Parts: sequence; C-alpha cells; structure tokens
Amino acid sequence: MNNEQGVKWLQIRFLFPAILFIVLVNIYPFISGILYSFKDGTLLKPGSFIGFANYLKVLKMDELWHAFSFSFWFTLFSVIGSYVIGLFLALLLNLNILGKGIFRVALLIPWVLSSVVSMVGWRWMIGSQSSIVNTFLQSLGIEPILFLSDEKWAVFSVVMVKIWRSYPFMMVSLLAALQTISHDLYEAASIDGAGKWRSFLSITLPQLKTVSFVCWILMSIWSFNDFDVLYLLTGGGPIDASQNLILMSYKYAFVKDSVGIGAVLAIFSLIVLMALAFILLRVQKKGE
Repeated sequence: MNNEQGVKWLQIRFLFPAILFIVLVNIYPFISGILYSFKDGTLLKPGSFIGFANYLKVLKMDELWHAFSFSFWFTLFSVIGSYVIGLFLALLLNLNILGKGIFRVALLIPWVLSSVVSMVGWRWMIGSQSSIVNTFLQSLGIEPILFLSDEKWAVFSVVMVKIWRSYPFMMVSLLAALQTISHDLYEAASIDGAGKWRSFLSITLPQLKTVSFVCWILMSIWSFNDFDVLYLLTGGGPIDASQNLILMSYKYAFVKDSVGIGAVLAIFSLIVLMALAFILLRVQKKGE
C-alpha cells in the first residue's frame, strides 16, 4: 500500500463513526418507516405485508384532509404573522434607539425558551375560565373565552402562539439583512425626493427579497412540521380541530397503536416537506 492509499484509508477510518451515526439515526429509521407503511403491524409486532392497503385507507379518511387543511392554514398564517411582526421589529431595531441591545435580547426570549416552559406558561394564561387573560376580561365585564376548548378559538390560539414563538427568527434574519444595505442608496433616494415610504418600497423590500424568501420557506417547513406547540397546547383538540399531519401520525402510531397508518401519514408529510426543501435549494442556487 503506497502513501496515497494509506491516507485515503485513514480518512475513511476517521469518517466511519460519522457515517455509522448517520445511518443509525437517519437512514435506518427512514427505511424502517417506509417498510412499516406496507404492513399492518403494531408497536409490539411487525405484522404482515399488505401492500398499499394502508395508503388507500388513509386517502379515504376525512380526518386526513382536515389535518392537511389545518396544516396548510396553520403554516400560511404562522409564516405571514411572524414575518410581518419580525420585519416591523427588525426595522425598529435597525434604528439608533436607546437601549437597542436590551430590546434585542428581550425580543429573543420566545425563541430561546424551551417549548415545554413556553406552553405551560400559555396554558396558565389562557387554559381555563379562571386563567389570567379570562380574569382580566371578566374584570372588564366580558364573558370568559374558552381559548383551548372551543374549536375556532383553539385554532386561533395555536396560530397566535406559533407566531409568538417564530417572530424572533424572522426578526434576527431580517435585521442581519437590513444591516448589509448600503446607506448610500437611501441618501441617493432622498436626494431624488423619495420619502421614507417610497425608499422602503423601492430599496428595503427589494434588498430583502432573497432573505425573505429563504425565511418563508424555512418557516413553512418548521410550521408544517410543528409538533411542540400543537401537542403541548391543545393536543390536537378539541375534536381534532388543531391537529396537523405530524400530530395525526403520532396519534395513530403511538396512541392508537397503528404503526402502518402512522407511517403513511409521516410519508405524506415528508413529501410536502421535501417539496418545500426543493424550492429552498433552488432559491439558494439561484441566489448564488
């Protein structure tokens, strides 16, 4: 064995633990999930091969289309809401205001807090008729609102909490992009007679286009794939009103003990996420 072959073999030996880790953590569960989707097994027994029966059964479920519809609207409003709030705060923090560093840290709190702590806090604030928010509403003479027990209010609540959890990511990303915009552009626009609103539309937004699109795609993936907020806040209820595909997959696989159905739902969700990831990669490649 010459020196070049020896170096290559040494490199392979160094890479082997990482490759093994990737196979065990990512590839093996992925292949196992696909195989489970073709079986009628449970968590305790593998079951027998039944072909595409699970897929046909899932496609006939009304619950599937409701979960898919909720996933779509939940993702759409979460992305729009977090982007609007994140952009507004990024524009404010880009100004020379007093205590800007303190505000930056404070506004990051929803992002850095653990999901469990955040959702326990929100359940404490809106989870019952005697919660803080409802106590305040009753002091104003307003009837208490069943934020997590009424179907429409539960959907509204999980979207608002998701926006609260997500806007810091948008804010940080957009603030970083704002700080790369040359002030010469604004000075030239000012000389030409453009006001702040015209400068925002003609300079700021176009300069943020690429970053914004990447943020939209990433947030769409995270929102569509969200589990923490929905599971910890409402559990997908009431009456599955706030149940997305990921939560539905979890319930069938681990609560109803139908691993095959759960695997099919996970694969359907994976297809959507892969499509979003493909769009993200195309945008990045175009930007490069």
